[in-house]
Amino acid sequence: MATQTALPHNDPPPIDIAIPPTPSSPTTVQRRPALLQPDVLTTVYSFPSMEPQYFAYYPANKLHLPLRRDILHRAVIYEGDAARQGTASTKWRDDVHGSGRKIRPQKGTGRARLGDKKSPSIRGGGVAFGPHPRDFSTGLPRKIYDLAWRTALSYRYRRGQLVVLEDGIEIEMDEPRWLTQIMNWNHIGQGDGGSLLVARKPGENLSQAILEVQGHGRLKSEYDVDVKDLLKAGRVMIEKRSLDYLLRKHSSDLNRKVPSAV
Repeated sequence: MATQTALPHNDPPPIDIAIPPTPSSPTTVQRRPALLQPDVLTTVYSFPSMEPQYFAYYPANKLHLPLRRDILHRAVIYEGDAARQGTASTKWRDDVHGSGRKIRPQKGTGRARLGDKKSPSIRGGGVAFGPHPRDFSTGLPRKIYDLAWRTALSYRYRRGQLVVLEDGIEIEMDEPRWLTQIMNWNHIGQGDGGSLLVARKPGENLSQAILEVQGHGRLKSEYDVDVKDLLKAGRVMIEKRSLDYLLRKHSSDLNRKVPSAV
């Protein structure tokens, strides 16, 4: 996923070369390879000292994509619809317990027509047009969702709000006050928009202390984070192995298979 070295490519742009037609073959067009973008450079920091340790390179098509608000919007709506429970339920007149005997005669009373006591017009009767359990989830192509993931990470990287950390982030003690001082000192706390920490297996002290400092940041596993979380926090602080996992997981639109001629 990430490499330690990267060489920029200065190949010329694609040029169409037309081959003159022959009496036995139609006109064909050959294309040269497209211009490749250079890899992007990221600095890997240690936590909680936030000292730079080494550099890592990532492909531009994974961490340096242009902003696409439409794709991000579709991904957030898709995640929100999938999170809805859809368990609201009411009883129709057939579901209410009671007799089906007519309450009063149809004519002769001067009052409105009325059926049994389970009618929606009577208190305690059924609910007309009430909600019933249903599935609110909507569909979204996998390739579009994966592109939204890399677009969100690229958006944070372009703004300098993507901080890559060494694997296994942990603090010395599970004291909320000490964690608050660390985040304020490094300008990653509540006063600077808060931070989202993403880790594969965070330490026990960090997990316990961050529960008491919700205003400064949140801690999520790499298996529970989604696109909305990446866009909501002030900055994203993620372990290198978690970043590699997410980029590898959401790259289905880059795995293009060459169609077979057989």
